[in-house]
Amino acid sequence: MNSAPSNLTNHGAAASGTVSPTAAPATAAPASAPGSSPTFSPLYQQIKALITQSLQSGEWKPGELIPSEVELAGRFKVSQGTVRKAIDELAAENLVMRKQGKGTFVSTHHEARAHFRFLRLMPDEGVPHYPESKFIEVKRTRAPADVARLLELKSGDAVVFIKRVQSFDGMPTIVEELWLPGLIFKGLTAERLVEYKGPMYGLFESEFGTRMIRAAEKIRATSADEGAAALLQVAQGTPLLMAERVSFTYGDKPVELRRGLYSTERHHYQNDLN
Repeated sequence: MNSAPSNLTNHGAAASGTVSPTAAPATAAPASAPGSSPTFSPLYQQIKALITQSLQSGEWKPGELIPSEVELAGRFKVSQGTVRKAIDELAAENLVMRKQGKGTFVSTHHEARAHFRFLRLMPDEGVPHYPESKFIEVKRTRAPADVARLLELKSGDAVVFIKRVQSFDGMPTIVEELWLPGLIFKGLTAERLVEYKGPMYGLFESEFGTRMIRAAEKIRATSADEGAAALLQVAQGTPLLMAERVSFTYGDKPVELRRGLYSTERHHYQNDLN
């Protein structure tokens, strides 16, 4: 049984614009060639693109307060309403977050609510909480062809391979295999993963400068083979969910491939659609 790919979040990549940070932007870009359909770039989208560029460059780091709408309006020489609309979209895409009475901050995976943006397995009963991880294997290796294709690497490029089991309340529930570009995650070791107690994406953000913006996921039904059955402590042939997820950072650059097997004996997969 195949399911259609499901985007967990909206695309983080901003629409391209023609704005310069010091000059007032035009309301629309002209058609690129006679006879072609005109390509419009709304003003707020151009401002959104510029703010995203600043996030990507690290001008404002995860968790930091960004300038106020008034300050950004002055910087880009546009109205405060235009800036507000741009920030509304960035907030909807989880790139920034508004805090009442405090301002707008760059989103971070260290926020408690961010822990469940990419973890969609929820308990049938009780309050959602983050699982405990046991790392089975962590190594640097060469990217197989299928992994290289999904991560936009060359076949044979260096990758970091991670295999782990995640447990809720002592019950193994998820078996995951992850592939990460070796160049970006140089220095990521089993020891560092074990000693880090927060969410893995928080580690990627704070120590490797890589923030996951969105992910695309495919889900299929499968059954436990001998190896998965042993790790999940279920009978061979037990129905499982199999998910393949590619996570992207700024600029829609793929930076993680994750393949997981989920036991749904006490959990279910939840995705809010809007």
